[in-house]
Amino acid sequence: MIDRKKAPEYREIENINLIHPDSQWLANGCNVFCFNSGDQDLVRIEWIFGNLRFNPEKPLLNMAVNSLLTEGTKTLSASQIADKIDFYGAFLQVDYGYDNSLVTLYSLNKHLQHTLPVIKDILTNSIFPQKELDTFIRNQRQKLQVSLQKNDVVARRLFSRTLYGNTLYGLNADSDTYNTLQRGDMQQHFEQMYQPANCTMIIAGKVDENALKRITEVFDKEWTSVALPADVSQPVLTPSAEHFYFTEKPDALQSAIRMGIPAINRTHPDFPSLQVLNTVLGGYFSSRLMANIREDKGYTYGIGSGISSLKHGGAMYIATEVGADVCKAAMTEIEKEIRLLQDELIPDDELSLVRNFMMGSLLGSLENVFSHADKFKNLYFAGLGYDYYDRYIQTIQSVSSERLQQLANQYLNIADFYKVIVGKY
Repeated sequence: MIDRKKAPEYREIENINLIHPDSQWLANGCNVFCFNSGDQDLVRIEWIFGNLRFNPEKPLLNMAVNSLLTEGTKTLSASQIADKIDFYGAFLQVDYGYDNSLVTLYSLNKHLQHTLPVIKDILTNSIFPQKELDTFIRNQRQKLQVSLQKNDVVARRLFSRTLYGNTLYGLNADSDTYNTLQRGDMQQHFEQMYQPANCTMIIAGKVDENALKRITEVFDKEWTSVALPADVSQPVLTPSAEHFYFTEKPDALQSAIRMGIPAINRTHPDFPSLQVLNTVLGGYFSSRLMANIREDKGYTYGIGSGISSLKHGGAMYIATEVGADVCKAAMTEIEKEIRLLQDELIPDDELSLVRNFMMGSLLGSLENVFSHADKFKNLYFAGLGYDYYDRYIQTIQSVSSERLQQLANQYLNIADFYKVIVGKY
């Protein structure tokens, strides 16, 4: 019988075991990875396509084509697609990211014979009906109009444009940008991008031999690549020469702050150590920024820092909304916390807390086979192997305060920070 008066035994997390996938190439050039685990008769299939090279004259093509994939094909209308998926208790979604676009299907294995042909039709026969395109443009313009009233949205958009320039990462669409969307361009973009040679399939769940055979057969036969290969290269990122941007909102009760610097991505050897440093600064609820700006000063409800790892770049950033009358004071305190990391060693007890938090977060993020597949995606699309997580865990457990101080001085130079403020200053 459990003694409820006695606390559970405490043990540090030493290592984490990740599920490795089986892999195969289909004859049409599609790369398939399979994670077979779990007891439920459920499978998640992701078709992941590299985004085409950014065209400044037609900047919305990657996003719009992905968003409208399920709005009609040569044989099915949007409502028919939804009805067929819903009838079999499946779930279909499309997601657009900076580097890749995804089509994801959750389906019971016993219904794959009915749900897979719908996805095949979407990936080969989408036609982007004009009516659906007009509705999409109208809805996006309305959402944009509402979003631009929010200081944090304006700050985030301006910060991205400042760091990444006129590229896919720095895109700031306005209402007129949607005028560039034309069905002909979208159809051509679709045919070049959504082809098997530009596709990675990741299958996760209870994937027995019959299910895998059914999936690969549907997407190997009669799905061929076009003659023109997908150009997934991207323009060189050019940060702005100006480092300070202020957009005044005279009636603002809060000011949005975004500040940060271009940084290394997951492929750099220092990345795991920099993540530890980021966690100390603002990466969890007990971070220094939260303790100072929220708990001590009461300037904000929340503040945090993060590191974005993209295929062609990365950034370390700090984001918050503070009372408009304390914006300058908050900026001063943020810079103070950065300088403390440069000037003083992190105490052992604080670093121990961060180590435990990061290891616990990593372990907690692996709750099912889908989570393991997600971790694999981070590696695969960065060109890394599973030894990355071995190094990541080792770094969390062993990186010293002295090393973190060196990194703070190397990567967190206040003079190099880009600062964006929307509201009052």
